[in-house]
This record gives sequence, structure tokens and C-alpha cells, in this order.
Amino acid sequence: MDFLDLFIHLILSAILIVGVYQFYFFTQKHMVRPVKIFHSPIDEKIPFWPWWSWIYSFLYYPAILYLNWIFIDARQFIMAVMAFIMLLAMQMICFTLFPVAVPVHWRTINNGKTASEKFLLFVQKFDDSSNCFPSMHVSVATLTALLAYASLGPWVFLFPVLIALSCIFTKQHYLLDLPVGAFLGWVAFCGYQVLI
Repeated sequence: MDFLDLFIHLILSAILIVGVYQFYFFTQKHMVRPVKIFHSPIDEKIPFWPWWSWIYSFLYYPAILYLNWIFIDARQFIMAVMAFIMLLAMQMICFTLFPVAVPVHWRTINNGKTASEKFLLFVQKFDDSSNCFPSMHVSVATLTALLAYASLGPWVFLFPVLIALSCIFTKQHYLLDLPVGAFLGWVAFCGYQVLI
């Protein structure tokens, strides 16, 4: 892939990422059932470590954009985009039909004193406490890792593991949200394999 193609793919990827979040925000306001909040003793024992907020946001987007450097041609890029769109559709169905939110006290534990806490509060201004199930961060990270596996090998799975850890230590998700999110990422990758 030449430089111009790479440049265009990066621009399209950034537009797609921003565009996808509009659907995410739409589902937060258009649920067909009341939002559920679970009370899990296991989740309550997980500590709140706000410094994971940097991984939650700043590892996530660059890793997705990095795929552009390993795509061989425009067809692979288009099929990967289609896989992400399939994943988005599955996520939207879950968010609309099974809205889940984290407990209020998970959000109020953040005092906003440190830089990490302030940054997490900034993220939470846009990211409501609902749309937890399944974890979109983990599903996208899993799909990204599976798409990158052929080029980067097994080390690429550190990416979804770190993202999953950031989801629970920032108290953005329940534990249950993580494997279900990974499963949806795998389903979208299976769709990609059929398309490619």
C-alpha cells in the first residue's frame, strides 16, 4: 500500500471512529427497556485505580488506527471496516434491548483530585454509565487483535487484556461485560474471514 492510500485510510478510519460513537450515544438515549444495575460482590471487591484511565483511552484508539499500517490493500481495509460495522450492529442491539449501567457509587468514588481522576471524569462526561453490556472497548480490542494477529503474532492479545483490565479498574464495566464483549469481537472477526 502506498503513502496516499495509507493517508486516505487513516482519515477514513478517524471519521469512522468518530461516526461510530454517534450510534453509541444514540443508544444511550433510545433504550426499549429500563436500565438494569447489578450488585455483584465480586465486582465490588475490584479496586478503583483511576490511572488505568490512560490505557482505557490512549492505548485504545492508536491500536485501532495501527491496523492501517498492516493492511495489505484497499480490499482488506474495506472488509475490516465491514467487520467493525457488523460489530457495531451487534453492540447496538445489545445496548438497546439489554441496557445495563454500573452502580452510581462506582462513579461517585472518583474525587477528581489527581490527573487520572480528572481525566476519567472528563471521559465520563461523554460516556454515560449505561451501555455496559457487553463491553464495546473489549469487543473492539478483540476484533483489532484478531485482525492484527497474522502480522504481529500472539503478543497482540496483550491489547485486549490491557483494555479489559482498564475497564474493570476504572469501574466502567462489570466483569461479565468483558467475556461477552470478547465473544462479539470474535463473531465479527468470523464475519471478516467469510468476507475476505
